[in-house]
Amino acid sequence: MKAARLNRLFNPRTGRCFDVAIDHGFFNEGSFLSGIENLPRAVAALVEAAPDAIQLTAGQAPHLQRIPVRGKPALVLRTDVANVYGTELPSVLFSRLIAEPVLQAVRLDAACVVVNLFRIPDQPDLVDQCIQNITRLKAECDHYGMPLMVEPLVFQPNAKAGGYMVDGDPAKIIPLVRQAVELGADIIKADPTDDTEDYHRVIEIAGGIPVLVRGGGRAPEAEILERTARLLAKGASGIVYGRNIIQHPSPAKITRALMAVVHEGASPGKALELLR
Repeated sequence: MKAARLNRLFNPRTGRCFDVAIDHGFFNEGSFLSGIENLPRAVAALVEAAPDAIQLTAGQAPHLQRIPVRGKPALVLRTDVANVYGTELPSVLFSRLIAEPVLQAVRLDAACVVVNLFRIPDQPDLVDQCIQNITRLKAECDHYGMPLMVEPLVFQPNAKAGGYMVDGDPAKIIPLVRQAVELGADIIKADPTDDTEDYHRVIEIAGGIPVLVRGGGRAPEAEILERTARLLAKGASGIVYGRNIIQHPSPAKITRALMAVVHEGASPGKALELLR
């Protein structure tokens, strides 16, 4: 039953979700491991800070699920592995689902699964793989009552901005978000637009499907708190942040500050005080 699992993700008082993504080791990029070299310790620190969810892979989800704490963050399970994040792309790109992704999610007591929908210039075969992944997951998710989070991700040309540099052009983000919705997403995880004033258009095109905003690359504390508040004001249903949490000097403190913005309506200035 999807509703029961969605209730574990979204705060019943605010209807919002804060998911901390620490699934970066799945993608075979050394720079992605900064801050999560000791993953069990990172998971334990986040559980204490109490975000709504933690995003992990099947191989690492047990670090969360074996912690004997009531009301701990829900598990969002990453289901696809890809090789698209390097500063130099290999000759053949792939995005592959893990075996029995939804059954693994059920066994791990996940509240949601997440999968990418890439838009990378001149890589139509990769787009085809992503669509096949989503259509397969959609049928399995409906059968087992597992919410499906789709991550529409628009890259800049690698020759121009290699290494996981996203494109915040709303003309590219908006149709990809709509495609993810049309493919059956229960939740969208999308990048912010270059101008946050445009983000209401992303919310509108999602047609009532909740949109969680990706955090992207590292940003100063004040900037990430201010941006989060602006995007929530435009209608976002929450955030999925990774590097801005795990690479922060105090992941627990920045998590609590962002939780104050997401769930308590704290101003960015008031949330910043929690870090001092």
